[in-house]
Amino acid sequence: MSNLKAIKRETLTSGSTNKLRANGFIPAILYGGKDPNQNISISKKEISNIINSDTFLSKVLEIDVDGKKEKVIPRDVAYHVVSEEPIHIDFMRIVSGKKIILEIPVKFINHPDSPGLKRGGVLNIVRRKVELKCPAENIPDEIIVDLTGTDIGTSIKISSVKLPENVAPTITDRDFVVATVAAPTVIKEPEKPAEGEVAEGAEGETPAEGAEVAAKDGDAAKKDDKAKDATSDKKPDEKKPAEKKPAEKK
Repeated sequence: MSNLKAIKRETLTSGSTNKLRANGFIPAILYGGKDPNQNISISKKEISNIINSDTFLSKVLEIDVDGKKEKVIPRDVAYHVVSEEPIHIDFMRIVSGKKIILEIPVKFINHPDSPGLKRGGVLNIVRRKVELKCPAENIPDEIIVDLTGTDIGTSIKISSVKLPENVAPTITDRDFVVATVAAPTVIKEPEKPAEGEVAEGAEGETPAEGAEVAAKDGDAAKKDDKAKDATSDKKPDEKKPAEKKPAEKK
């Protein structure tokens, strides 16, 4: 459990909150339980290691406000639209005996022990987080899914996942899928026809290489013969008859 030190905020003006942020603090609020809401600030440097993690909004923290320690859970983080820096955090007090609905991240382990993945299968993650109803004093950091023994075609449902005591999914009307081990997606190239065979559907359309060369040679030979015949029929001194001029119109 992470421990954070917080400072009470006495003034709530925009100028004071901007000054806090400039000094490396994040304004926050602490609510829930029997105690009244409390405005606090947290050191950005102190919380930077966990605020960007997938488990931050489901992680139990202990906040020390002027010597008084309380267990809390982050419920919301507001970010600056341009810099994307955190500018406000909501913390909820954890009250023993109460149940909280949280989205808990799913973690997959023992990938090398999956026969399906060894044979080239692909882990298809359907849900990276699962919404659970948890006792305030027993909130898991993550849901562990063991891939040992999973083969291609395996469908991992929530009923096969071991959850902590008194922790249950909020979806109760069906046994939903968390992940599957799918067959490898490999695109096969079309098979080449055997040597000397014509590809299917191309018979009579594409001549063989030898035939094509022969046809070209034959065409060239025919052109040469025609040219010889044309020149041999002409006499060397033969002159073309003079063209008659059309009669002038009177």
